[in-house]
Amino acid sequence: MQAVLFQSLSFFSLNSLPSPLPQHFCPPALKRATLLVLLALTLGGCAGVKVSPLETKDYMALRRGDVLTTGELSTSVGTALQVVGIDQASCEKAAAACRKTLGESRALGDEQRLSVLAEIWLQEALRRDRKVQTEQQTEAMLDAYLESARHAYAYLFMTERTVGQRALDDRQTQVRDYYNFAVQQALTGLFKLYQGKPPRATDRQGNFLLHVGGWDVHGTVGDVRLAGDRDLPKELIPAASLSFKGLRNQYRRDGLGAELVAMTARRVVGKDSAEQAWSETPFPALTAVASFPGTTLEEVLSTTKVQIVAYDPFRQDSITLAGREIPLAASFTSGYGLWLARSGFAAQSLLTLVGKGEVLEKPHVYLMQPYDPNRRIIVMLHGLASSPEAWINVANEVLGDETLRQNYQIWQIYYPTNAPLAFNNLAIRRVVEQTLEHFDPSGTAKASQDMVLVGHSMGGVLSRLMLSSSGDRLWDALLDKYSIKGARLERVQKKLGPYVKFEPLPDVSRAIFVAAPHRGTPFAENRIARWASGLVRLPVSVLGRITDVAQLLVVPGSANAEPLTRPINSIDNLSDQDPFVRLVADLPISPTVRYHSIIGSYNSTPELLLNATSDGVVPYVSSHLAGAESELVIPSGHSVQETPEAIMEIRRILHVHLEQMNNSQLMGRAP
Repeated sequence: MQAVLFQSLSFFSLNSLPSPLPQHFCPPALKRATLLVLLALTLGGCAGVKVSPLETKDYMALRRGDVLTTGELSTSVGTALQVVGIDQASCEKAAAACRKTLGESRALGDEQRLSVLAEIWLQEALRRDRKVQTEQQTEAMLDAYLESARHAYAYLFMTERTVGQRALDDRQTQVRDYYNFAVQQALTGLFKLYQGKPPRATDRQGNFLLHVGGWDVHGTVGDVRLAGDRDLPKELIPAASLSFKGLRNQYRRDGLGAELVAMTARRVVGKDSAEQAWSETPFPALTAVASFPGTTLEEVLSTTKVQIVAYDPFRQDSITLAGREIPLAASFTSGYGLWLARSGFAAQSLLTLVGKGEVLEKPHVYLMQPYDPNRRIIVMLHGLASSPEAWINVANEVLGDETLRQNYQIWQIYYPTNAPLAFNNLAIRRVVEQTLEHFDPSGTAKASQDMVLVGHSMGGVLSRLMLSSSGDRLWDALLDKYSIKGARLERVQKKLGPYVKFEPLPDVSRAIFVAAPHRGTPFAENRIARWASGLVRLPVSVLGRITDVAQLLVVPGSANAEPLTRPINSIDNLSDQDPFVRLVADLPISPTVRYHSIIGSYNSTPELLLNATSDGVVPYVSSHLAGAESELVIPSGHSVQETPEAIMEIRRILHVHLEQMNNSQLMGRAP
């Protein structure tokens, strides 16, 4: 610049102008002004940088935009291409030559080169993904995804700086996303390619080997428990492709790995629901991680092998990869949300109530995640004409709490709400015991100890019954009403005894009753409720048992025959005039069980006493229980369990339970 400037000044020097000139033509002041103008013009011609304002959103888009977020290559790629002397348009036209030049260039550091190649390979994979029609095109697409994952892996683990040292780098976050997405697409693509012709396991651990293009893909799902111990899922669904209405939040954990849902059954309520007492989730969440063998960068970039391992993100929050402990990515809501979306509970629960559709004959236990012997169990029971969907946000918010998720597992019980309380009390006890017996025959696992029952409405009444001792109260009331003697008494004891004589479930040490009508409700006696009660149809099996009992209790032609021949259903049982409800209202709860009440209450009149309020269905006085460790009254209707206040209270109680259990273990005594 200096040389150009001096040459310009010399060329335009006033001394070089032709002579003679008039003396007044170039006075000294004019000479100086002319020189300054020439100097400004010369310097202005050399300036190549101009400043213009940039909006914050444009600045962030410039920094963070890349092939995944905008569909365009990032500024990091543009910078690297300028360094090696290739323009972006030429690179996209001759992609293979461009990648070769970038890979061989020593003008770029390893981090810059590998991150750029990971993004460019991902762009190529996405381009091929849009055009896939043949198996050959599928293999070319999978090759590009694996190359992207390989270069991202090399950037993360085979360069001089560690993942931790780059923790605050925007570029590392982008490359991690390239890796996660590429592994997700490669694995789901492989699954589709081999669907219908699954590979055979190569060893007892369930490892398998696939050959695709020039790659040998070793894989295992050994860490993930699939429902029913099935060998392979029917479908792999990317969690990122799922969006749920009705769930307030979707919970996940940032980290490494492809977040997926393995579908092992197409229906939630199937034939096995009637054949056995329990079902594990048919939509378990899993996180898949790919690694490339090699101890040096050169070995990783030259290998044709890739190892894919699936992990259960509920059991593992980190993995060791390339000698470093790395957080494991996870989606905690996706499997649960998919389970609810495909359950059909809402329609079936109403049809069951009136004896239509696929009638639910008996209770069934649904495990929200694969059984874990080291996590305590929360059992949730819904209310009348309802289903596990009643807990849609409660369960999700529990899963969203890191501490609760690591220490609890959720079981939801789906039961026929048209059946009388006494029948469901016995049936639910049995399916809980059968499920525990199946998963923990010895009864020594942590999961079988100190369970928590959470019941809403009728589910709250049933929860209290399962924690109560009947003594002889129900049996004595039965004998007072009916004259039963001799052989008939023995038959009645055998048939009816389990319904009227019961003790608390021994494995439960805490309960949460939500809007539970422990003393019934006058709502069940109003005109609408009586009309609805007339529509209720009992399951054939329940109706048959009621008929058997009626025949045993009542002598034909006797004066007390009429009450038992009238159908008894769940709506009848919820009346505050119902004899059974009145008898069991004050049964003692086990002294080893701590219990809590959450109650909805409308109170638009400030001077109205709490005892006179109601949630619109259940009066406060019916939900209130003396001796509760805590009671929270929330301005709400009957579906109070869905309010943020109730969910926070349930989470608080679960934290307290966990803390007390842990303290008891440390002290070496029962809680």
